[in-house]
Amino acid sequence: MDRLTSMSTFVKVVECGGFSAAARRLNMSVTMVSNHVQALEERLGARLLNRTTRSVGLTETGRAYYERCTGILGEIEDAERAAGALHSTPIGTLKLYTNNHIVRFLTPVVCDYLRRYPSASVDITGGERMIDLVEEGYDLAVRTVRPSESSLVVRNLSVWRHILCVAPNYFDTHPPLDNLEDLVRHNCVQYAYYPFGDEWRFTGPDGQEARVRISGNLISNTAEVLRVMAHNGEAVFLAPSFMAEEDIEAGRLIEVLPDWRPIEFAISAVYPHRHQLSNKVRIFIDLMADHFTRHRRWMELAVS
Repeated sequence: MDRLTSMSTFVKVVECGGFSAAARRLNMSVTMVSNHVQALEERLGARLLNRTTRSVGLTETGRAYYERCTGILGEIEDAERAAGALHSTPIGTLKLYTNNHIVRFLTPVVCDYLRRYPSASVDITGGERMIDLVEEGYDLAVRTVRPSESSLVVRNLSVWRHILCVAPNYFDTHPPLDNLEDLVRHNCVQYAYYPFGDEWRFTGPDGQEARVRISGNLISNTAEVLRVMAHNGEAVFLAPSFMAEEDIEAGRLIEVLPDWRPIEFAISAVYPHRHQLSNKVRIFIDLMADHFTRHRRWMELAVS
C-alpha cells in the first residue's frame, strides 16, 4: 500500500476517534481504513492503536508516530500550498501578537508587507503575557523566547543574544568595568522577563560559563525604559541585539566586556497548527525571515 495514504488514513483515524468515522470522512470502506493502519503496524513492527468495540486509543509508539506523521503531512501540504500560491496576493487582516521590545525591530517588516500587498492589513498587539492564539483569534505570534506549549508550531527566524552596553560617557562618572565580577559594583538595570532573573549568564572566550548576580535601581517589563537609562549614562544595560544594533552603529551605546558573550536565544514565529497556515501568514513569516537575515549578519560581523 502507498505509505503516504496509509499515514494520512492513520492520522484521520486518530483525529476522528475511530475507523468508521474516518472511513466516512475519507469516503473509504472501513475494511480499507483498517488495512492501511494494519499495513503501517506491520511495516513498523509495533502496534499503533489500542482497539475496543467502541473506540480506539493511541499506544505510546502510536502517539510518537502520530506526531511525526502530522509534521510530515503538514510539510507536504505546505509545499503544495506554496507552489500553488506562489503568485497569490494575501488579503484580509493579519492579527499579530509580539513582545513589546521587538515591535520596533518588527515594524520595517510590517511596512514592507503592507507596501507590497495593498489589499492586506495588519492588527499588531504588543505584550508580554502568554496568549492562547486560538482562543484570542491571533493568526501569528512573534516571540523572543521559544514557548513551552508543545502543540504550537514554532519556526525559528533568527538567532539573537544580549549585548552588554553602556553610554560612551558612562565611565566618566562610574568605576571601571574590566571583568564580570565588576558588575556587582554597577547599576545594572533589569528586564523583568529575563529568563534567569537577576543572574546574568555569559559564555567566555574558551567556552566557559559564568553567572553574575547583579542589582540595580530599575526593573521594568518595558525594555525601552532601560534603553533610555543607558542612553543617559546612568546604567549598564543587557540589551537585546535587535534593540542595540541601531544604537551601537550610531555611537549612542558601546559594547563592554565583548569577550564574554551572553547566551543566545531565537526570534520565533509561532502559530497554532501547520494545517491552518494561511497564505497571508506564510508570506509574512517568509518576509520576516528575509528581513532578519541582515541582523544575523550584523551579529556575526560587527559584534563578534
